[in-house]
Amino acid sequence: MATIALLGTGIMGTAMARNLVRHGFDVRVWNRTRSRAEPLAKDGATVADSPAGAVEGADVVITMLLDGDAVLAAMRDAAPALRSGQVWAQMSTVGVAALEPLTALAAEHGLLFVDAPVQGTKQPAEQGKLVILAAGPEEAREALAPVFEVLGGKTLWVGEDGARGNGTRLKMATVGYGIALTTIVAEALALVKGLGLDAARFAEVVSGGPMDSAYLQLKMKAIRDGDFEPSFALRNAEKDTRLIGEAARSAGIRVDMIDAAGERFRRAIAQGHGDEDMAATYFAGFSDGEG
Repeated sequence: MATIALLGTGIMGTAMARNLVRHGFDVRVWNRTRSRAEPLAKDGATVADSPAGAVEGADVVITMLLDGDAVLAAMRDAAPALRSGQVWAQMSTVGVAALEPLTALAAEHGLLFVDAPVQGTKQPAEQGKLVILAAGPEEAREALAPVFEVLGGKTLWVGEDGARGNGTRLKMATVGYGIALTTIVAEALALVKGLGLDAARFAEVVSGGPMDSAYLQLKMKAIRDGDFEPSFALRNAEKDTRLIGEAARSAGIRVDMIDAAGERFRRAIAQGHGDEDMAATYFAGFSDGEG
């Protein structure tokens, strides 16, 4: 089995590393805060002290970090141990503008760069059911096929040029859709409470009809139960609203829903909900942040 270096062990990276170990891969993990990576040693992963220590001798390098700056910094630290021909699957959500310096670094070191962000949150990551949006050279696909099979329920190859960033471009649209849906659900339930109604009545109206969806039910239940354990942290979702806005403006497109969602997210972060699930944007509907 291939040796995999996975840089970044947040919610998503941890779940991905565990799945890879479970399926027999030799997995080396690194995280800037080492304590967040150390629990993976019990699962069978090797915890590296540095990005260079993780990538040395690896067949595939996966980056799953917060943003483009974090990915670039980690890969620059890894540079002394990189070798020509290594496959780099960049699976973080970094936005379109961040791709240029990342692909330049890949070219400098002769890496096979694959732009492969994922659609999905904690539970799909744990279940190996992420949707992988990949763009990269044909010669990288054979090495990545067994890796992506473990991590994802579906892989969509949307181009051969990772530098073009078709995976990231598609991710901007799909994550924007999820952000907008979450915001609408949260705002509707805040309005229901503000008008003195029972959220169960709202659920009766939308459930089982054309407005229903599994995603609506998931987020509605989280808000009604007061369960904001992060599946996709609000702080990270706010970051994505900015990346989507940047991409949209570069294409001459207005994204009014995403801009509004970003404002709500920033308000909820200021109220102290940044590390909760993005469904906690619900609290942004109340001036006291209590709901």
